[in-house]
Amino acid sequence: MGRADGVRGEAPPAPEPLRIPVADSHCHLDIMGGDVQAQLETARAVGIDTVIQIGVDVASSRLAAELALEHSSVWAAVALHPNEAGRGLATPEALAEIALLAGLSQVKAIGETGLDHFRTGPEGQGMQEESFRAHIQIAKDSGKTLVIHDRDAHEDVLRVLLDEGAPETVVFHCFSGDAAMARLCTDAGWYLSFAGPVTFKPNDALREAAAVCPVERILVETDAPFLTPMPFRGRPNAPYLIPLTVRALAAVRGEDVDALCTAIAANGKRAFRLPDTH
Repeated sequence: MGRADGVRGEAPPAPEPLRIPVADSHCHLDIMGGDVQAQLETARAVGIDTVIQIGVDVASSRLAAELALEHSSVWAAVALHPNEAGRGLATPEALAEIALLAGLSQVKAIGETGLDHFRTGPEGQGMQEESFRAHIQIAKDSGKTLVIHDRDAHEDVLRVLLDEGAPETVVFHCFSGDAAMARLCTDAGWYLSFAGPVTFKPNDALREAAAVCPVERILVETDAPFLTPMPFRGRPNAPYLIPLTVRALAAVRGEDVDALCTAIAANGKRAFRLPDTH
């Protein structure tokens, strides 16, 4: 996704706080702009106590590691986004830098990596796949969680994962598959992270996937500043809007919000191997 896509208008009002704090498992604080500490405080006020800051290139991956050192509620993920790879930017030097960053204690995941057949045509898909395979190996070598970007590429993402052998822990960022894919992924022990699109009216198949996902495999995210949940789709997203997605998930699953939050909180700590203190 481009760095300005879907970011328009005023920030939405804060929703009713969650009573059980959860993590935003995928966020781009650097793209959001503004004061990071203020963003984190606004999120904490509604029950978002942890943010996984995601890298998409070498510069943003370095920044993710820096933000995780500066802010106790932030942890880092580092990678070269598949769209960067599709432009030929997953060079040996860039991948070596990601591997180096992966060794830092505040870096908890390798991502976002994967495949994107929506924005990258056939000419770049081979480079994406090479990069994806390299990131899978970095995740294995570092013992870190793999965070997958999968856009219009379900079959190929699964093919590469199974071909390479998945790392111990895998998270599908902004899961976009159907119920059958959700079952396949969770049977493999992988986590599914749901974002604003689960609230969008046309996405019945995605809501069916959320309904069948075992509660111990559910994560929630913003992908801020993108993918703002309803009723504020198209306006800037931020971690403080997580409660809208959580409540939508609880409604889809017929679950108590507090019970779902308790599960999501435990899943986040387990998926990213988060200690009790930074």
